[in-house]
Amino acid sequence: IIYIKDSMQVKKVLFINTETLPYVPETDLSRMGKIVPEKVQSSGCEIRTFMPKWGIINERRGQLHEVIRLSGMNIIINGTDHPLIIKVASIPVSRVQVYFIDNDDYFTRRAIERDAEGQLFDDNAERAVFYARGVLETVKKLRWTPDVIHCQGWMAGIIPLYIRQAYNDEPCFCDAKIVTSLYSRNMDGIMGENVKDCIAYKDINRETLAAYDDAFTMADMERLAVDYSDGIIEMTEGYNPEIIQYAKEKGKAVLAYPGESFVEKYREFYESL
Repeated sequence: IIYIKDSMQVKKVLFINTETLPYVPETDLSRMGKIVPEKVQSSGCEIRTFMPKWGIINERRGQLHEVIRLSGMNIIINGTDHPLIIKVASIPVSRVQVYFIDNDDYFTRRAIERDAEGQLFDDNAERAVFYARGVLETVKKLRWTPDVIHCQGWMAGIIPLYIRQAYNDEPCFCDAKIVTSLYSRNMDGIMGENVKDCIAYKDINRETLAAYDDAFTMADMERLAVDYSDGIIEMTEGYNPEIIQYAKEKGKAVLAYPGESFVEKYREFYESL
């Protein structure tokens, strides 16, 4: 049950996706990465949507082009500078504009999270950190102030933490409500080792992350997202009941699996936060 009180009028929604059709193969995550922004835009909201520029993306077919005015910044991770490149394209038919976060060190390999032998990349945590900070720095450059920030997929899992702890004094984020969609997918070990040191930034350090296991399992990632989000959406029917219960115990708004007709429920959920 969603109780709407003192609701804001949601006009701008920032989508931070891990995968989006038609740029990557179809999965539950990539399908929702396309459909949710399209439906929310068609309902009258102004949106911005981001995803990593995975190496499997065909730039010519997708008609990606670099946005020079947004590119050129360096993001320092573990003491090394990594240039931030921003590209953009529009999804055919709906014309939803997608911003791509790119970097030659992290996003040129021809896979998303695993190599050809099925082994997880050992720098996935660094890639997630680069993506998270790249998105937030780009939104700052755009001078665009979202009412709601909606995170979908493992690559966006640390963004609620960054917004609340590292970018909490930025005018474009300070009043935004954060929503995280949770999907059923076996992603244990996705972030590799040394995750806490990799995530550390500004006031975020090991002490900030003391509540989470050093191994940083997917359950830790989900709890981290819950802890720093305002609302949680159950995107897979029957999603892990322990995490859903954890969110409720933390006093977070929870939208149970909304089914196929989700647009009106999403708008109500956004405005109830």
